[in-house]
Amino acid sequence: MDDAFGTTTGNRDDNPASERQLRDAMVRRLIELGAARSPRVLAAFRSVPRHLATPGLTMAKAYDAEYAAVTKTDAEGVDISSVSAPRIQALQIEQAGIEPGMRVLEIGSGGVNAAYLAELVGERGHVVTMDIDRDVIRRAEDFLTATGHRNVTVVTGDGELGAPGHAPYDRIVVTVQAADVPPAWVHQLQQGGRLVVPLRMRGMTRTVALVRDGEHLVSDGLELCGFVPMQGAGENRVRLAVLHDTQGEEVALRLDGHPEPDPQALRAALHAPRAEAWSGVTLAGEESNEHLDLWLMTALDNLPLMAAKPAARQRGLVASASPLGVPTLVEGDSFAYRTVRRTDRPDRFELGAVGHGPRGKAVAERLVEEIRTWDRSHRGHRAHIEVHPAGTPDDQLPAGRVINRPHTRVTISWP
Repeated sequence: MDDAFGTTTGNRDDNPASERQLRDAMVRRLIELGAARSPRVLAAFRSVPRHLATPGLTMAKAYDAEYAAVTKTDAEGVDISSVSAPRIQALQIEQAGIEPGMRVLEIGSGGVNAAYLAELVGERGHVVTMDIDRDVIRRAEDFLTATGHRNVTVVTGDGELGAPGHAPYDRIVVTVQAADVPPAWVHQLQQGGRLVVPLRMRGMTRTVALVRDGEHLVSDGLELCGFVPMQGAGENRVRLAVLHDTQGEEVALRLDGHPEPDPQALRAALHAPRAEAWSGVTLAGEESNEHLDLWLMTALDNLPLMAAKPAARQRGLVASASPLGVPTLVEGDSFAYRTVRRTDRPDRFELGAVGHGPRGKAVAERLVEEIRTWDRSHRGHRAHIEVHPAGTPDDQLPAGRVINRPHTRVTISWP
């Protein structure tokens, strides 16, 4: 592409052929995955040498569309900084709808995503990328210096506060998981501007495109995702209720505003015989259950996510395990979680629930009932999300599930 910023990011002849091939292969995969669609986004992903941000990785890994490179963990082993997978970066950038000449704030830095944004806003636009972690900022500065993107300002600061010195912004792209939307993000966004944020709602995270309408935000699309948690004033991590603590095969519930469980009773339930209930509802092998899970979270009051190590499934402690967690209905001393089983058709899987505890069967049947409701009334629908300031009266909110956070009231409703 045209080297408008004095960058070294174009397909120049002195770039190794293997690097060009890997970038092109990554872009083809992003198209196949449906993550990148617009020609300008595709051109940006072809242009940026993302491998320079992760020198410890092989070049093949750096350009793997699904690979997120963790760059820092905390003392407890929790990932707190990463270079997001190209697929996730492309999804968010497409959600943002970046146009030439725009002013864009990126919260959660690393350099690579800022470079993509810089390519898209062009020489008449400007990108501000910020992070609370000085180590991350140094890496971003080094990367952007190496690529020559001069239309980017790098700021060290708490993302909760935004970057008011460069506001207002046409777009704000948040690349860390957030449990709330602080007022600064709304106030620094132009009316009609778009905020793209990985928003955690009762344990489930979706990257949501939100459009500013006065003092509140209205969703215009959402995608399944996973991100490292926000740090600083906006930090709000999930808590764990451990049900099985044998090393390497741990099972726990992720609590995010859910009622406090009785871990001792649920530990006993996990090791009791299981009960099953099946819905008759099927999914195709490639069909995502992300919208089903969001419906279950909306419809059921006490639905934390069950996190389980793969070894726990291999041993037979649980029938399902997912890095993002499995929706689990908890009722007192019993619980049930969503699962699937193969059908006679090679590419269809039946949805059901596995229950544990004295009332495990009844809880599993309750979960299955909502799976059938989703299939009957909401399959093909997408959740509508609004973010209103804390203190907004109930009668001014859409009907649906309300999640109260310190700064906002988040509503989830369905057609």
